[in-house]
Amino acid sequence: MIRAVFQQNNGKLCGFSVSGHAGYADAGADIVCAAVSSAVQLAANLITENFGETADVRAEDNTIACTLPQQAGNGVLVLEGLLAHLQCVSEEFPGTLQISVSEV
Repeated sequence: MIRAVFQQNNGKLCGFSVSGHAGYADAGADIVCAAVSSAVQLAANLITENFGETADVRAEDNTIACTLPQQAGNGVLVLEGLLAHLQCVSEEFPGTLQISVSEV
């Protein structure tokens, strides 16, 4: 199962961490893993490269994490979009993706 943990501060998203495998299909053919991986990569790239916002992005040991030092601008909007997208994927493919939002 993929685990996506979003962090929020005072009700505004400020980061995420995604890890695991969906287990929907064999490696290389898992459309859930592909959808999540692509969305997470797009979010991190939009925040850091296209919008030029400072963010701490780390990828290691089957986990990618992104933390915004400020809760302003387009970075928050990208995180909201990523959360909404992952919720849709989770609804369409039950049991493959666990999403939580925690206050930091």
